Amino acid sequence: MNIFTFDIETVPDTEAGNLLYQLNNSLQDADIAEQMFAKRIEETGSNFLPLHLHKICAISAVLKTPHSLKVWSLGDIDSQEQEIVERFFTGIEKYTPILVSWNGGKFDLPVLHYRSLLYGICAPRYWELGERDGNFRYNNYINRYHYRHMDVMDVIASYNPSAYAKLDQISLMLGLPGKMGMSGDKVWDHYLKNDLKSIRDYCETDVINTYLIYQRFCLVQGKITKTQYQTICDEMRELLRSSNEAHLLEFEKQWNDRITT
Repeated sequence: MNIFTFDIETVPDTEAGNLLYQLNNSLQDADIAEQMFAKRIEETGSNFLPLHLHKICAISAVLKTPHSLKVWSLGDIDSQEQEIVERFFTGIEKYTPILVSWNGGKFDLPVLHYRSLLYGICAPRYWELGERDGNFRYNNYINRYHYRHMDVMDVIASYNPSAYAKLDQISLMLGLPGKMGMSGDKVWDHYLKNDLKSIRDYCETDVINTYLIYQRFCLVQGKITKTQYQTICDEMRELLRSSNEAHLLEFEKQWNDRITT
């Protein structure tokens, strides 16, 4: 079984905002975004943009196959949005994995849907509902209550929005590092500075937290034993220790420090 845990980071789609809100084409991206935020506050009282106005700047993943474990961000640091979205759906076509996310059902996947619609990205395996493959009729990526995509936050909360919890808080509660380097509300600032490396690093640490929480949930479901769970954690620790990336080494250090204190 292949497990693909993923997380996305987004910024305002200023091109779409300029078009839909009929703004001044001569404005810089930062000014367009400020007007988009202002209009959203007028509409809802919050500056959180509607999902179709989010542009994806990073997709990070943990891929666990029967023979390997990998943590990375899709595409290169200079890859355009279309490429990284295509890579996401191409991975599903190739591996038919179990998708794992935290709040992915309400945010990550709908945003990916809109961006795939924008670019015309074909993803028949992802959208399969049983018409061509009967195995997907009662277990597909789209249905909220199927486990081919597990939004861990949604499942643990019994699909009750009032019980939702933040990834950072559950991570810390379980002895994981939680948020590292920044938070989601700082992504736009880093994007304007062309600091995509920090965004990708932050996204990768978030997705590691999600993967480890998912494995903890598999333990309480009885899908894995305590010994298997410990082996999974040790495998991730070894991967992080062997990395040359500072944010992954720091994740392992903070994780170890929280266990030993």
